[in-house]
Amino acid sequence: MKEVVLITGANGMVARELSKNLEKDYTVRFLTRKKNKANEYEWDIHKGTIDESAFENISHVIHLAGANISEKRWSEERKKEIISSRIDAAKLILDTLKKKNIRLKSFISASAVGIYGAQTSQNIYAEDDEKANDFLGKVVRLWEAAADEFLKENIAERVVKIRTSIVLSEKEGALNKMAVPIKFGIGSPIGTGKQYMPWIHLTDMCRIYEFALKNPHVHGAYNSASPQHTTNENFTEKIAEVLHKPLFMPNIPAFILKLLFGELSVALLEGSRVDSQKIQDAGFQFQYPDLKNALQDLLKK
Repeated sequence: MKEVVLITGANGMVARELSKNLEKDYTVRFLTRKKNKANEYEWDIHKGTIDESAFENISHVIHLAGANISEKRWSEERKKEIISSRIDAAKLILDTLKKKNIRLKSFISASAVGIYGAQTSQNIYAEDDEKANDFLGKVVRLWEAAADEFLKENIAERVVKIRTSIVLSEKEGALNKMAVPIKFGIGSPIGTGKQYMPWIHLTDMCRIYEFALKNPHVHGAYNSASPQHTTNENFTEKIAEVLHKPLFMPNIPAFILKLLFGELSVALLEGSRVDSQKIQDAGFQFQYPDLKNALQDLLKK
């Protein structure tokens, strides 16, 4: 009998792709706001309601739910939604598991490299480095603390926190947004272009979650970013190279992004490198460690 994996954030690109990887070896279920398929179960974080039948014979939870950080300006209301969609969601799952007296084999939670802060520095951040006190740092610290509660409450045998970088996909996300103007000959780096962009191919992102699920020795926090570092300027140039398009427009000035996005612009204008050695030491091997190869795979589809 296959073990049951419950995934939150059913409509996200990682959840959709990850489920394809897992269906052979696991019974996959989703928590979603609106049920459309037989393996989907409804929940409402704001109302605190959840279909408890989703938890029958469950062994693992992969918690991917969370409002998109870069989708809207960071109004005070939006900031609360970003935090609530992660923390309150985890608490609702925890409370339901306690109520039903279920102990998981693993609780695997999305996290983010934003825990090191929206800053550009020469530091290469490893998992044990100091956490930031800015908004992104606060969000991720609360996010990871909510995951750690599953261990503290003895509701999961182990907890894994996957600190996600920019996930590259040909269909949506940062790569798609950057590639479109380049295709039309109007792409350019943003700000100074010197800010680092930790990145990972969608395939490797899903493989890391699968690796964490299938390997009981994996626990704690892991950076999920390609071992090859790049700046925004180099990233833009590589996209243009793969698409065989020229880059002649000047950099987009920082003040324009600040006018357009407000406080959110810091997430676009700043960025530091992160170290992925820990996940590699655990036995994971990247399929797409090289940026040009990753872009060729995605942009030629």
